Amino acid sequence: MEFLTGENVLLNVSPMKGMMKFSKRGKLSPRYIGPLEVLECVGLVAYRLALPLNLSSVHSVFHVSMLKRYHSDNDYVIKWDSIVLDKDLIYEEKLIAILDYDVRKLRTKEIKSMKV
Repeated sequence: MEFLTGENVLLNVSPMKGMMKFSKRGKLSPRYIGPLEVLECVGLVAYRLALPLNLSSVHSVFHVSMLKRYHSDNDYVIKWDSIVLDKDLIYEEKLIAILDYDVRKLRTKEIKSMKV
């Protein structure tokens, strides 16, 4: 996969399999942030990105496997300014609203579920 200078890409922020560095819930944690602009190609498979100020402590060169081509459809993109990342790339999840609450009864226990 190759990217041109000035092209927009998405940066993979989901942790590797088995590591839960970004969140406790791996299924609903954000996968990509962006769009970020490619500043230059460094080597054959590395690219320097224009990172925002809140990610200034992160090294700006990323391997091509951490990048995804950006399409202008904004339905699947999580904007980087909507998530506050610490310098260790950790964020805090906040609940917005509880939409529904349900209790399912089995023979010996009850399972509570919430739709957030």
